[in-house]
Amino acid sequence: MANHKSAEKRIRANKKKAERNRYQHKSTRTKVTKLLKATKKDEAQALLNEVTSMLDKLAKKNIIHWKKAANQKSRLTKKVNALA
Repeated sequence: MANHKSAEKRIRANKKKAERNRYQHKSTRTKVTKLLKATKKDEAQALLNEVTSMLDKLAKKNIIHWKKAANQKSRLTKKVNALA
């Protein structure tokens, strides 16, 4: 158990940050799934812009690795471009 005020505060802050990161990561994964299920090109293109932004933000905050974000963006862009 923490013996210092600053350590107790750090524990509380880390818990809040972890919860926020988990929420952002999960909501991004939900949008990715929605994008993969999209069938109309214009709808998918709008979702792609949103998902790309979300992935960039996750990578910037080191919630996911920047190469994972790049791979996902590439894969999703290929999927959207393949739609008729």
